[in-house]
Amino acid sequence: MEKSSQGIAYLKNYLHLHFLVLIAGFTAILGELISIKAIALVWFRMLIALILIGLYILISRKKVKIDFKTFILLSIAGIIIALHWITFFGAIDVSNVSITLAMFSTGAFFASIIEPIVFKRKVIGYEIVLGIIVIIGVFIVTQSEIKYLTGIILGIVSAFLSSLFAVFNGKFLEKNTPTTISFYEFISGVFFVSVYIFIFGEGFNSSFFSLSAFDFMYLFILASICTAYAFIASVHVMKYISPYSVVLAYNLEPVYGIILAIILFPNEEKMSLNFYLGAIIIFSAVILNAIFKNKKQISSRIQKKKI
Repeated sequence: MEKSSQGIAYLKNYLHLHFLVLIAGFTAILGELISIKAIALVWFRMLIALILIGLYILISRKKVKIDFKTFILLSIAGIIIALHWITFFGAIDVSNVSITLAMFSTGAFFASIIEPIVFKRKVIGYEIVLGIIVIIGVFIVTQSEIKYLTGIILGIVSAFLSSLFAVFNGKFLEKNTPTTISFYEFISGVFFVSVYIFIFGEGFNSSFFSLSAFDFMYLFILASICTAYAFIASVHVMKYISPYSVVLAYNLEPVYGIILAIILFPNEEKMSLNFYLGAIIIFSAVILNAIFKNKKQISSRIQKKKI
């Protein structure tokens, strides 16, 4: 009876995990639907998400006190996240969802370079090979969709920034809770984008806040469901699902996103055959990377048990 209930709990959380991945893929769709520019979009997203996470902290009475050094480090990470989202939604603005998500998949390649530096470990041989495969996939996409070159570059920059803050967050998690990390990162992100708007933008005038009903609705969905809820729920899911399963599932985010984009925007998202060939090569390398990492984790656990 106990095994049966555990099996049901696992299945329930596994389905929940893939629902969260689908939500992550839907983020790009919302970026396409929202009519305001990337910088304003990121400002509204981070501010609304910050308010919602702040309310969650108040209601759950979570402790988020940190020292000054940690505050500075999290503030830098918050700026990186803001820049990642600006380049991500900027890529959608100048190209489309499919191009952006295909390039976003290169994040696993960048992580394989950044991780050894941050965690001071050796570079793994298969990561270099898979990195070369990813580069081949990107080259095929670029050759076939050269008209979207700006979007391709922005998508790759976004993937690099995403990998950078993901690796940094992995380091921060050694001493801080996910709630604390996100709370301070969002504070610095909102502050950074606000300063940028004041100096380089038109400022916070009446036109900045004059959103259409649809834009406001999509922004609220983006900030609440795709950011605040997805964050809290993913932490809950990881209590029941192995880290490998979570990582592997999230590697499918671009696949889900591109499928949704083709269904919702069939005319805008119609791509060449070479694009899909390049995208499949990138996705395959990313999934193989996760599989190899899982095998390595299993073998290291077996060795520890023997010792």
